[in-house]
Amino acid sequence: MTALLDVVDLHVSYGRVEAVRGVSLTMEAGRIVTVIGPNGAGKTTLLAALMGLLPSRGSVFHDGADMARLEVEDRVERGICLVPEARELFGDMSVADNLLLGAYRFRRERGFRSKLDDVYARFPRLADRRRQTAGTLSGGERQMLALGRALMMRPRLLMLDEPSLGLAPLIVREIFRIIAGLRELGVSILLVEQNARAALESADYAYVLETGEIGMHGPAAVLLHDARVTATYLGGSV
Repeated sequence: MTALLDVVDLHVSYGRVEAVRGVSLTMEAGRIVTVIGPNGAGKTTLLAALMGLLPSRGSVFHDGADMARLEVEDRVERGICLVPEARELFGDMSVADNLLLGAYRFRRERGFRSKLDDVYARFPRLADRRRQTAGTLSGGERQMLALGRALMMRPRLLMLDEPSLGLAPLIVREIFRIIAGLRELGVSILLVEQNARAALESADYAYVLETGEIGMHGPAAVLLHDARVTATYLGGSV
C-alpha cells in the first residue's frame, strides 16, 4: 500500500546551520502521527519544509507523487494544509469571513454552504461567534477557528504545529478531543506537539525528534510507556 506521506532523508538548513538532519518518516492515510521533542529540535522547521515554505534536500512523496518541484500552492491543491503555531488568522475579519477564506477554491462548487454548516456543527462556539471578529476570540476559540478554516480547505493531510500552545488544560483536552474526531472525516494528521502526553494519547504512531534527528519511533501507545520517553518528556518514570 502506498503511504500517504513518505519522507526520506530530509535535510533543512538555515545558512550553515542544519536544523533537520536526515529525517525519514512515513504515515498511512487515516492515521494520526505525532512528532514530539524539546524546543529547538526542528519540529516546526520540519513542517515548514513539508509545506514547501523552506528549501530542503531529500525526498518527500505524497500519495506516491514526488513533491520536490511543487510550490506551496501546488501542495495545497493536493490537499495538504498546515495550521501554524501562530494560527495566522485575520484578526479584523469576522469568524465567518475567516472560514470562507479557507474555502476560496471551492466557493462556486455545489455543497459549499453545507461544508460551512458542517464546521459550525463541529465547532458550536464558532457558530455562536460567527459575526465576531477573530481578534476578539479567546485562545481556545482562535485555535478552533484555525482548525475550522483548515477543514474548509478539504485537506487530505492536515499538519498541526503546537495546537495546544498557550491554552488552559481544560481547553487542551477539548482541542485534542476534536483532533481525534477528525479521523471520522478521513483526514490524516501530522501533529507536532510539545505536550507529549496528550500527543501520544491521541496518535497512532510517534516520532521523537531530538536536535534535528529522529531519536526513536514506534506505536504511540508503546512510546507512552517507554522509560526514556517517560523520564524525558512526561515528567516521571514508568
